[in-house]
Amino acid sequence: RVHDLRATPDPTRRDGATTPAKRINRKKVARLMRAQNLFGFQKKRRVKTTVRDKGRRVFADLVNRDFTACAANRVLVGDITYLPIADGTNMYLATAIDCFSRKLIGFAIADHMRTELVEEALENASHLRGGLDGAIFHSDHGSVYTSSQFQATCRRLGVTQSMGAVGTSADNSLAESFSAALKREVLKDTKTFANQLICRRDVFRWCVRYNTCRRHTWCGYQTPDEFESQAA
Repeated sequence: RVHDLRATPDPTRRDGATTPAKRINRKKVARLMRAQNLFGFQKKRRVKTTVRDKGRRVFADLVNRDFTACAANRVLVGDITYLPIADGTNMYLATAIDCFSRKLIGFAIADHMRTELVEEALENASHLRGGLDGAIFHSDHGSVYTSSQFQATCRRLGVTQSMGAVGTSADNSLAESFSAALKREVLKDTKTFANQLICRRDVFRWCVRYNTCRRHTWCGYQTPDEFESQAA
């Protein structure tokens, strides 16, 4: 059972009233809880990575939850996920994933969520592919994706933007599942990265392994690299 400490009777009062007669030191409460084999409940730290700008243009959903493509460079999905650090700060990972092979073709890591982060991920994808002209890039309604700066980058690269509905993770489930898999497999039983350097190193290694070693059911139990090589 989970008890609200504010409504817990003061053990020093005989009437069992819920309002303590005096303040009780936190250390004393912790000591009494340990004696009763009780443990405090701490909600998991949540970081909001999708911040809408209601004044910005929103693009139509060109994907409609169909995360497939008949060839590479046709449909890409992207997202930002936070990477918790032990000191209470966060790093952020922006991604660009090709729906054809599930290959991570572009990513960027930084200690901020500015537009430059998602621009770098898309620019890296364009560099790897030798261009993205004609591709669709699907994302959520985050202000970095609706910003005029990112829109200009997409136009320059020949990319058409697409966005799912507000507050519906299923509309970008491929990108969301990638982020969940990364945290699950990299952090494992720990809750945070020790520091920013280790975070960068471990995430980079996993992203490389994701394309070259990690087998996907979508790819017929091949790696994304193997799947694309076979399809070429």
